[in-house]
Amino acid sequence: MRFLRLILRLALLLPLALAPLASKAADYGWPREIATPKATITIYQPQPEKLEGNHLTGRAAISIKTRDRAEPIFGAVWLTATIETDRNLNLAMIRSLNVTRVRWPEVTPALAQRFTEVVESDFPKDGMTISLNRLSASLANAQQEQASIEGFSNAPPKMVFSEQAAVLLLYDGEPQTRPIDNSTLERVVNTPFAVVREKGKPTWYLGDGLGWYAATSPLGPWTPDARPPAEITRLAKPDPKASGRTRPTAVIVATEPTELIATDGKPDWQQTAAGRLLYARNTETPWFRDVESQKHYILLSGRWFAGTAVAGPWTFVRPDELPGAFTDIPPKSEVGGVRRFVARTPEAEDALLDMQVPQTAVVKRADARLEVRWDGEPRFVDIPGTRVAYGENTATQVLRIDGAYYAVDDGVWFTAAGPTGPWKVADRVPKSEIDRIPPSAPVYNVRYVTVYQSTPEVVYVGYTPGYFWSYPYYGVPVYGTGWYYPPYWGPYYYPRPFTYGFHVTYNPWGGWGYGFSVSSGFLTVGFQFGGYGYYPGYHPPYYRPGYRPPVACYQCNINIGNSIGGGNVRPAARPAARPADLGNVYRDRPGTSTLSRPADLLADSGNRPAKGPNNVFSDLDGNLHRRTPSGWETHDRGAWKSNPDFAAQMQQRPAMTGLERDFQARQRGSAAAMRGGGGRVGGRRR
Repeated sequence: MRFLRLILRLALLLPLALAPLASKAADYGWPREIATPKATITIYQPQPEKLEGNHLTGRAAISIKTRDRAEPIFGAVWLTATIETDRNLNLAMIRSLNVTRVRWPEVTPALAQRFTEVVESDFPKDGMTISLNRLSASLANAQQEQASIEGFSNAPPKMVFSEQAAVLLLYDGEPQTRPIDNSTLERVVNTPFAVVREKGKPTWYLGDGLGWYAATSPLGPWTPDARPPAEITRLAKPDPKASGRTRPTAVIVATEPTELIATDGKPDWQQTAAGRLLYARNTETPWFRDVESQKHYILLSGRWFAGTAVAGPWTFVRPDELPGAFTDIPPKSEVGGVRRFVARTPEAEDALLDMQVPQTAVVKRADARLEVRWDGEPRFVDIPGTRVAYGENTATQVLRIDGAYYAVDDGVWFTAAGPTGPWKVADRVPKSEIDRIPPSAPVYNVRYVTVYQSTPEVVYVGYTPGYFWSYPYYGVPVYGTGWYYPPYWGPYYYPRPFTYGFHVTYNPWGGWGYGFSVSSGFLTVGFQFGGYGYYPGYHPPYYRPGYRPPVACYQCNINIGNSIGGGNVRPAARPAARPADLGNVYRDRPGTSTLSRPADLLADSGNRPAKGPNNVFSDLDGNLHRRTPSGWETHDRGAWKSNPDFAAQMQQRPAMTGLERDFQARQRGSAAAMRGGGGRVGGRRR
C-alpha cells in the first residue's frame, strides 16, 4: 500500500539524516577522455548555459592530441543535450548530445576543420555521466526556469513555547473518531499519533513507544504512566530502542497549524556571528536574537518569523531582508545549517541550484497503470481564476480541464475521457492552464510534474521538488505554500498537504524531513489491519504528495506495534523502505525506469577518466582559461600564460563574466560529490 510505504519512508528519515543517501560510485570525475584511432580527445566538465525542463544547453573546454603533434590543441565545443537523472544514484546522464559548434582559437582554418570533424564524429553520442552534485553546482551561471512564487501565504502559525520536555499532539481540525471493526476499540483518525480507547469508555490512551498517556478527552490534558486495557497492551510490541529516547513530560494539544518550540529549561543563549547574534542552544528549533534590535527570529519550514517578544506578534521576514549578521554565522558552527535559509549565502545558492534539476523517468505506455478510487460519485471543486477543477473525494490528484480528465500519480500524468477511467499515460497535458493553479489550491504541486516528449512506445516525464512542496522563495528553499487546506470528510478521511505542525527540517542529503521537539516515538506507534499497515492520515508529505489516505482502513483488525522507524510494522505487499529508495518516486513504479540505459557507463568512451586537474574553462567566445593555485592563466599561442589582469578583464569583457563563479561552483560540486555534508539546522544535539 503506497500510503504505508510513505510513512515508513518518513519514519526512516531521522536516522538517515546522519548519512548521505546517494551512491558515490556514480561519480567518475572530470575531465573525461575519448580515445579514437585518429586522436585522443579530453573533455573538461561542461559549463551549462541554460536548463529548460530536461533540455540542457552549454559549452565545454576540450583538447585534442594527435600522434603528429607534441602538445594538445585546446578548443571549445558548444552542445545541446537532454538529461536523465536518478537521485538515488546521485547521477545524471547527459543524453542525445548534439555538437552545435566547435572553435579552435589558435590553429589554421584547415586544421580547425580537421579537428572539428574528429570531434563531431567521435563525441559520445550515447552520453556522459555526471554526479548530481556537480551538475547542480555548475548551474550557477546558467539561465534557468523560475516558477512563480506569487500567492504563497506568509501568515505565521500559532507558536507555543515550553521550557520543559514537550511534544505537540496535532489534530487536523477537531478530533474525529472511528470504530475499529472486529475489536472493542476506536481511535482518532485525523492525527498521526496513536490515540485509542475502548468503545464507550471514558479514557483515551496515547502511545509514544515507551509507554502510555491517558486523558478523558482526545484534547487532554494528558497524564503519563497510564495502564491501557489488556486488548491494547496485549498487541503492543516492546521497542528495543526506546530506552535511549527522552520522554516528554508534557503533551501540548493543537487543532490548527501550530509549532512547538521547546527548551530544556530556560533558553541557553550562546553567541554566534562574532557576537552579533544569540541562539538558543537547548532547543531543536532554530531560535535567534539580534543583539542590536533585540528581536527574536524563529525558522519554521524554511521561513523566518520575527517578534519583539516570545508572546508575539510574529511577522514574516523575507530571507533576503534578514539582518546582515545572519550571513556571518560560521558555516561549521553548531547552527551553521541555517545558512541555507539566509539569502545570498553559498549554502542557499547550492540548495536552490539543486532544486532546478528534475528527477526524470521513462514510462512505458503499455505497462503503466492507474486506478482511481472515489468515495461515492466523483465530486469536483472549481479553482477560481482557472478552467481547472480538482477531485475532492479521492486519494488521487485528479483534474478536470475543459471536459477532459487528467491525473498525477507518482510523478506521471495520466488522462481519461471520464473521471473513472480507463486511464492511460498522457503524452501531453494543457500545461498553460495547469500553470495557472494558485498556491491556495491543494493540487498546486502538480504544476511541477512535466511531460517532456514521447515516442509511440514511451513517454519521458519528470518532476522538480515543487511536486513535494519544496519551493525557491526569495533566495532560499521553503517547505509548503503556507496555506492550510482543510481535509475532506466522508466515510474516509482525506488529508491535504500542510506547511506547519511537524517541526519540518532540511538536510543537504535527503531534503525535507520532519522532527519533534523531544521525541519521535509518538509516530512509531502504528496500526496494522489484516494484511497491510496504516498510520493516521495527517502526515508530512515527503517523497509522495500528502494525498495518501488509507483505503478501507476502518473495516480491519487492529495491531499496535512500537518501533523506531516502523521496523515492526510489516505490510504484506511491500517491504519497509531501504535508504536507496529515498529521493526517487519512480524507482518502484511498474513500467517506469529513471534511465533509458544502465547507469554504469564507466567503460564507455565518454566516461573514461582522464589525467590532470579539472581546471580548464571556456569563456563565451571559446577562449581557454585555467585556474591554478597561483591564479588564472590564459591559453595563448600554444602555451599557458599567467594573466595578472584576469580580474579586470572579467569586468571589462562580457565573454569572461562568470568564470570565477564557474570555478567556485566546480569546486563546491566536486567536494559535495566526494563527501556530502552540511551543518546542523537545529540547536541541541542528540
